[in-house]
This record gives sequence, C-alpha cells and structure tokens, in this order.
Amino acid sequence: MRAVRCHTLTGPAGLRVDDLPEPAPGPGEVLLDVRAAGLNFPDVLLSHGKYQFKPPTPFIPGGEAAGVVAAVGDGVTDLAPGDRVATTMIHGAFAERLVVPAAVTIKLPDAVPFEVAAACMVTYGTTMHALADRADIKEGETLLVLGAAGGVGVAAIELGKLLGARVIAAARGADKLAFCRDHGADDVIDYTTEDLKERVKQLTRGDGADVVYDPVGGAYAEPALRSIAWGGRYLVVGFASGEIPKIPLNLVLLKGCAIVGVFWGSFIVRDLTRHRANVARILHAIADGRLRPHVDATLPFERAGEALARLERREVLGKLVLVP
Repeated sequence: MRAVRCHTLTGPAGLRVDDLPEPAPGPGEVLLDVRAAGLNFPDVLLSHGKYQFKPPTPFIPGGEAAGVVAAVGDGVTDLAPGDRVATTMIHGAFAERLVVPAAVTIKLPDAVPFEVAAACMVTYGTTMHALADRADIKEGETLLVLGAAGGVGVAAIELGKLLGARVIAAARGADKLAFCRDHGADDVIDYTTEDLKERVKQLTRGDGADVVYDPVGGAYAEPALRSIAWGGRYLVVGFASGEIPKIPLNLVLLKGCAIVGVFWGSFIVRDLTRHRANVARILHAIADGRLRPHVDATLPFERAGEALARLERREVLGKLVLVP
C-alpha cells in the first residue's frame, strides 16, 4: 500500500510517499480502506517534532480519516466489512489502508461524504468538547472565536450557532471575515485594523464575551482575556501562532473568570462514551444540513507536502483533505 511518511523533522519538506506492507487488524481493531484523510495543525507540529507526542521517524502523519471497513479483528461485533466509517488517531491517517481500534471508529450517515467526514472529526470533535463539555455554553451567550477562518475556527462559529450563542469571529483580512460571516458569524473583527479588546467591548455594550475560543495563543490572548465578561470562560485550545502566551493572573481575579484547558485527545481516552455521543451529534447535524464543514481543497497523497505547507502559512479557509 502507499502512505505519506515523514522522514525528517524538517516540516513539509520531510514528507514523501512510500510503499509499505499492508497492515492487518488485531483483536478489537478494524482495517479501514481510506477514502479521505484530513489535515490539521498538529500535523504541522508533528512534522517539526514540536507536538506533545513525538513518534520516531519515519512515521505516517494524519489524525483523522474516513473510508470503508475492509476487515475486522476478533471481538469486533458492531462493525462489518463494507460499513462507511470515520475515525481518529494521533498519527497514521495518510495511508491507503489503516488499522484503528473499533472503539474510536464511528459509522457515517449515508448523507455525509467521505471528504466532509475526514474534515470534521478533529476540528468539530475538539470544538464540541470545548463548547459543550468544557465551557458549558448557554443559549444567548456571546462567543468570541480567535483564528476564526481556520479549521477549528469555522467549527467554533458553526457549533456556537448550533448551541444558541451569538458569535463574534476574529480573523485577518476582508476575505476571511466574509468567509466567517458566510458560516454564520454574527459580527466580525479584523485583527489587522481593529483593536480586539475595544471592538469586543463595543459589540457587547461593555459586557464582554462570555466564552473565548482560542486556538491561536500569541499576542491576541491577553487582549481577548481583557475583553471577557464577568464569570466568563477562556478556552485554551492550541497555539497555532507558535507562541505560548504568559497571562497576568490578576486579570482572572478581576474578571471572576476561568481559564479552561481543552485537551481533546486525552478526553477521548478518558471518556470514550461521551466522545462518541459528541461525534454522532456532529455527524447527524451535518447530514441534515445544520453544519457545513468547509473543504478548501482535496489533494492527492503526492501533494501532501504542498498541503502541509499551505496549512503552515495560514493560507487555508476551513480544511484541506488528502485522498489516495
């Protein structure tokens, strides 16, 4: 089988397509015939050796895939060959065939295409956990989304609206802001021309945002925290800017707010039942048109390095997907 592997920790330049032996499922596992695999910012970090998990080279990147079950291992009773499914893992998705635990493999509604399923497992799964489980966001609350035109950003806009929030999207440039509005943002803020804290205050009549969704970190973290409402929840989702901010803790005291970590990968391991319920809710909302994950482009394995470079340069609206 063919697979994209990272041979050197030099970023996108370290990727190439290799021929590898086909894997076989063990007990409790399924063999997946991969039809599509989504790219996420952790794949960029993995390619540089900067992610929390550091697999030895060469390794296959990719944290989400969709396809058809080709075979099942002993003890698997709820999946069968021919089932359309989606799944997640830390790495390994950029391959023609993939072995994964059946427990993290979920059947797809017929109305959800493979490319869309592969584009939503990580971003929408992370965001549903963040907003529903960690922030316990309520209908009518205001949600501020940083990096709103990226994969998790779009997911936060759409899921925020699905959960009944008013959504303020912050991004760079008119094209990205228009994209955010198209996906449901009620208001938008341009980092490049507007003061983030002051604009949030204006849009909320001085009250601030009840929930801040931050997958970016860096220079906008403190202004966003300063714009939070009394009793607000600041969701730490990631650090796509490459900079982990240092927060003055007196702001947390003065705002009576909470800084809340969102570690979706660990959550799956610790509460698989709730994870499966979250994903089922997402997939059914996609199937009936209430969520619209955006696939920026679908590219073949041979262009994996190019796709990862685009993601690293912040040139992607929504998600990129690889297909064998």
